[in-house]
Parts: sequence; C-alpha cells; structure tokens
Amino acid sequence: MQPDMAALDARGTTDRVTRGVCRMLAESGYGTLKEFRLPSGRRVDVMGMNGDGEFVIVEVKVSVEDFRGDRKWREYLPYCDRFYFAVPEGFPDRLVPGDCGLIVADGYGGAIRRAATTMPVNGNRKRRQLVRFALAASARLQRMADPRI
Repeated sequence: MQPDMAALDARGTTDRVTRGVCRMLAESGYGTLKEFRLPSGRRVDVMGMNGDGEFVIVEVKVSVEDFRGDRKWREYLPYCDRFYFAVPEGFPDRLVPGDCGLIVADGYGGAIRRAATTMPVNGNRKRRQLVRFALAASARLQRMADPRI
C-alpha cells in the first residue's frame, strides 16, 4: 500500500512549524510541552509557560482545510493568557480571527506576526494547571531516562 504523500507532507510541515514555535517560545523565556492535554480532555499542539506563570497556547495549522475544519480551538481559551495560531509562510493571514495571535514559523524558528490579546487565566485554574504542566514535564523527562515507565 502506497503512503499518502499529501498526508506525509502535511505531517512534516506540522512538525517543522511546531519545532519553530517551540524554539521561538524558548528564546522568549517559555518552557514548552507539545500535545499537552487540558482537563477538558482536549489536546493542544503547544502549551508554553514563562517564569511569571503565564500560559500561552499555540494551535498549529498548515492548510486552509485544516484551519477551517477546527472548531474546538475556542475551548482552549479559558486555559491560557494568550492564544496563537501558528502557520507556515504563505498561509492566508486573513483567515485567522483578529482577536487571536498569529505566529509564522518554519523548522528553525518563528515570528509573531500579530500579538495575541491577553486574557488572564482564573487564579484557581492557573494554579491547578501549573501543577499539571510540571507533572507532565516531569513524566516526559522520566520516560526519556527510563523508557519502561
């Protein structure tokens, strides 16, 4: 059976954009986790947290179809202080809602094309999320050190 080349190309582009976003956030003082699961059960592409405990969520979209097919992103807003879409160069910026931030990224880094609106996370939710973020990061590091876990 032949692999779906379009799907493989989209996956590669998604991986590159995600890597660039994580690099950009790290350079800005954020720790990042890819595919972080929220208490709602939804999984975000990238969750970042900085030294002030501020959370950013970045949803990666590599095609117009991918963007238009995603209606769940609004459910992420209560869990972050800032929300961004990250797209590859050439993505039609006009599709991204004006109240969302926009990052253009590739495999080497990213740039904020439009700043996100700040929406502070509820204090109780933020504390619980900080603990979940730390535990998820710790578990991932532990799995790297001991793959049997």
